[in-house]
Amino acid sequence: MKIRNCLIFSIIIFFELFLTAMNAQNISKNDDFDETYKKFKALYEQELTQSEIVGSSFVFLKDNKILAQEYHGAANLEKNQAVNENTIYHWASNTKPFTGIAIMQMRDRGLLNLDDPIVKYLPELEAVHNPFGKMSEITIRQLMNHSAGFRGSTFPYKNGKDWQPFEPQKYSQVEAMLPFTEILFKPGSKFSYSNLGIVFLGQIIERLTLDDYEVYVDKNILKPLEMYRSYFDTTPYHLLKYRSHSYYIENGKRTTGRFDANSGITVSNSGLNSPLPDMIKYLNFLIGDASKKEIYDGVLKRSSLEEMFQPTISAPLDANGNAGFTTDIGLIFFLDRRGGETFFGHGGDQNGFISYIEFNPKKRTASILVFNTNILLPADTPPEKDTVGKLRKAIRRLHESIN
Repeated sequence: MKIRNCLIFSIIIFFELFLTAMNAQNISKNDDFDETYKKFKALYEQELTQSEIVGSSFVFLKDNKILAQEYHGAANLEKNQAVNENTIYHWASNTKPFTGIAIMQMRDRGLLNLDDPIVKYLPELEAVHNPFGKMSEITIRQLMNHSAGFRGSTFPYKNGKDWQPFEPQKYSQVEAMLPFTEILFKPGSKFSYSNLGIVFLGQIIERLTLDDYEVYVDKNILKPLEMYRSYFDTTPYHLLKYRSHSYYIENGKRTTGRFDANSGITVSNSGLNSPLPDMIKYLNFLIGDASKKEIYDGVLKRSSLEEMFQPTISAPLDANGNAGFTTDIGLIFFLDRRGGETFFGHGGDQNGFISYIEFNPKKRTASILVFNTNILLPADTPPEKDTVGKLRKAIRRLHESIN
């Protein structure tokens, strides 16, 4: 009996020591993050104040839980409206991954193959001049990794006049200019970011599903993820009070962007508007959550989502045209494989709104950084003068502080 009691006592002591060691390890991990975050927060507040950025939000997640979040400044200066969790930002090119997810849904349901020629679904693209071969050789996959050879701008014929539409409102305007469009390099040979290519993906979605792009994504992605206050283009009346204005700063002078702009035919590459809590739901989908597996797989099975994360071609510039934050592109999503860790993400830049989404599925960390102010800097601006670049590097250090 004494031996048995001693054995039980020894086991109890062992588990107590084990739990103590694990708690100490977790505290150490938290200490690393807490110290790094303290430095980030000081930098965040300093840089935004010095740069006179009007409004910004930030969030950092680990294991589907919010470790830190910040709200800074004003959503609308004229209305004296502060940024808070209800503030609705325009996410610009962070719309593109939703388009990619929609294409993968349709692939999984047998409606298309990624290596199908785009003219199979958009025969009007035969009118494009392709000095490198036939238009039938360009595939959906090449649209998704920006290697199809199309120009960057959707509609380069506008020049920013106040009386002009923000973007072309009808596909017929883009279609009319196809005979004046050319393929700029051999398809599949290199990466070159193309908004026009994503417009074509949006058209494929509409033609195969018979839904407007906005309707399809709302029904099949936003609603299942419970992103109930997310929408495309102009704001519903009941949400208008939360809509952020946008601003530009150039040479110390602040101007305003267009309020509540309509992205028109470019909706599939830049039309999304959403508050931060909704975008957090999207982040959780990207990093995964076992408790919501059935819901998430109903949107897109994990293996198909992870297929989008596989590198397909070298990409030295990210979605916003910045170097130093990406090495490759998968299917829509960008990758950075330097430093022994792989980060995935996308950016957005339109009408004064700037945003960066980044996540590390292996560590189950994710972050969002968004501004309603675009600081227009000369091309030769040194890194120490680039507010956004400094903050992005500081966010990387937050991810790296998690073991």
